[in-house]
Amino acid sequence: KDAVVLRFKQICDERNIRINDLANRSGVTPSTAYSMFDPSRRDLSIITIKKFCDGLNISLGAFFSSEIFETLEQEIR
Repeated sequence: KDAVVLRFKQICDERNIRINDLANRSGVTPSTAYSMFDPSRRDLSIITIKKFCDGLNISLGAFFSSEIFETLEQEIR
């Protein structure tokens, strides 16, 4: 979840997009967008990720094609 949030922050910073703008572009409520950035919230649905990607006009493949995801440690050992 942290990597997903970091990736969205990276894209939004590159494009100079605020969280509210991301929510509006994605068709979700601002509270949904802000909750994604809440460190205490651990779950994030693929549907929400897809909506944010749609709002940013990028595919899921392009979103996940980042070094951020290539260097993640394995969760299950």
